[in-house]
Amino acid sequence: MTMETLRFALSGVAAYRHILDTPQLRLVRSLLDKLARQDSAGAAEDYAALFFALRADHYTGLGEWLHDQLRYTESPYARLAEEGGSDPALEGAARRDVELFAQLCKLDCGRLISAMAEQAGAALLPVLEGLPRWPAGCPFTFEELTDFYRTHGSGLFARSRAFLWEDGELFPVDQPDCPGPDEMLGYELQRDQVIANTQALLEGHHVNNVLLFGDSGTGKSATVKSLLSRPGFEDLRLIEVQKEGLADMPRLIRTLGGRRLKFILFIDDLAFDQDDTTYSVMKTILEGGLERRPANVAIYATSNRRHLVRQTFSDRAGDEVDAIETIQEKTSLAERFGLRIPYLALNKADFLDLVERMAAQSGITMDKQALRTGADRWEMRHPGRTPRTAKQYIASLSLA
Repeated sequence: MTMETLRFALSGVAAYRHILDTPQLRLVRSLLDKLARQDSAGAAEDYAALFFALRADHYTGLGEWLHDQLRYTESPYARLAEEGGSDPALEGAARRDVELFAQLCKLDCGRLISAMAEQAGAALLPVLEGLPRWPAGCPFTFEELTDFYRTHGSGLFARSRAFLWEDGELFPVDQPDCPGPDEMLGYELQRDQVIANTQALLEGHHVNNVLLFGDSGTGKSATVKSLLSRPGFEDLRLIEVQKEGLADMPRLIRTLGGRRLKFILFIDDLAFDQDDTTYSVMKTILEGGLERRPANVAIYATSNRRHLVRQTFSDRAGDEVDAIETIQEKTSLAERFGLRIPYLALNKADFLDLVERMAAQSGITMDKQALRTGADRWEMRHPGRTPRTAKQYIASLSLA
């Protein structure tokens, strides 16, 4: 394909039109336009700017960059393939675009530099020959992309598994804090319930929303985050939502429906003060709105409070006529979670057993009785027979 043909063909990109709006593709099109106008100086400037833009984003070449753009940005065809739909016109347009991008990837830098040199004259040839080059080659095919969409989804969700929902936007978490199954000690019965509910979600069932409540430091949050590290849960995506973002959650849920991937919306340390009306928004999200929650979305929350809403004696002794109904309204929020799992502090025997298991896992070798006596003393100074306390004690031994 000639550079002139390629220049005109790029104007007809339809299924992946959004890629034309990126700075890199704007530079490519500007470069080809200037070559067509015999503006060698302008073409050389665009060429150098394109090299800079690729390397600034840590790409060695145009093919590598396009590979990621096609995989990890949203497009109509990617969503169609992910959802298993059929649209011959869209598929045809996508195939044409991908084949055109493949031709662009194979465009050798030497051809571009030679074209500039022919227009600029021999005097400028040494300058043009000194321009940096990137490797030519196409690392993708239409069939491979389609298989990728069907297996991994599209857009941000194909690239990352953990996200933050802030100010109405999704932000990928490249290195999420997800404990492995071998790091999760104690509370096996509670975790088994969470795992079973999540497994059902991954199998396509409409599952319960989950509330993990109880003492601080018992591993409620770690239980949820560890789901991402479980084998066989590769189709799971975890999105952490701050309390301030609850009002935007319905919009987020709407965008997730219909995807082949499964999503847990994770709200950590959920609690409401007595005068906080945000809990009514949460009640509607959990149950009660006109819009049905998609089967591929579930809400998991943790809280140190069983009923989520703080109560005071003044709530019960106030002058409101229907005070009992108001209290019941506030405490009913927790009941809207179909699965409520308590995480309570361990008894002494279980706590000491947990310390022994953590010590063995950390490679600490010391007399068993000394280990348990030290754990008793540590717990007296750091109240709470929880995995967090045990972990802090083991860490103190590692530093000794």
